[in-house]
Amino acid sequence: MPATARSWSSWPTSPAWSARTHRSRPISQTGHMIIDGGLSNALEDRGQDLSSDLWTAELLRDAPQEIAAVHRAYFDAGAQVATTASYQASVPGFVQAGMSSAEAEALIRLSVAIARDVRDERDEPGRLVVASVGPYGAVLADGSEYTGRYGLTATQLYDFHRPRLELLASAEPDMFAVETIPDIDEATVLAGLLDEIGIPAWLSYTIDGELTRAGQPLADAFAVVADADAVVATGVNCCAPADVLGAVRTAHTVTGKAAVAYPNSGQVWDSSSHTWHGEPSYDLGLVPAWIDAGVAYVGGCCRIGPADIAALAESLA
Repeated sequence: MPATARSWSSWPTSPAWSARTHRSRPISQTGHMIIDGGLSNALEDRGQDLSSDLWTAELLRDAPQEIAAVHRAYFDAGAQVATTASYQASVPGFVQAGMSSAEAEALIRLSVAIARDVRDERDEPGRLVVASVGPYGAVLADGSEYTGRYGLTATQLYDFHRPRLELLASAEPDMFAVETIPDIDEATVLAGLLDEIGIPAWLSYTIDGELTRAGQPLADAFAVVADADAVVATGVNCCAPADVLGAVRTAHTVTGKAAVAYPNSGQVWDSSSHTWHGEPSYDLGLVPAWIDAGVAYVGGCCRIGPADIAALAESLA
């Protein structure tokens, strides 16, 4: 394992996790908590090249201190929730990039340890470290998370997600953020897996208007997580800000759970050129209505940076 990664001494070397201890952890059920913003844009603003298929996960190996710096910047901006650099991380992806399985597993656990170390630098109770779990399409690095329906069976999706969830669980995050899920098929598998593992989670879809990215009604999409005990909140991320309110109203009505909302800037991702287009439309004036609709976790996704989170925190103070 690279020397830069070894310097983070607190990550677990064995899976010391148990579902029982995590089920008993207190999770905020009232008020709201501020999630951080996009990891990739914050890293790019620091001069990092994220052009490889590993995306932000490559820096777990090459520059973990840069990931730490971004977590620190978001906490300093007023975020109360840090999402880890594991969204696109998987053992097969790391192995394909030339690492051993053991190195890959260590890096996935390291993503949680980095965020925990930064959180613990200051004694500020209530901050959460949330392990990011992206969809299968994110690992393909071809924009498939914005389409869904990968042609995989439920068993294949289960076999892909289970080992990664277990690895992240062994590093003891406070929650999972199962995010940017594009369709009901994958959400159904993940909801069942989350109940098996037992760590509290939110599950958020990426949507287009009133439909999932795969074209399914949102009421049907949120219904599949309504009875998942481990899913304590559900909603949307990486969508247009204008689409949030209707979606979180539906989520709260269908599930009775707290809602989560962290849209992107409103710009549109072009997966062929790997560029964003259009004008930002993230408007802080929209946020009070989201909270009134039941949002307990609120922040930003792609193209939302520390300055945006600072403005959000100030607006909600």
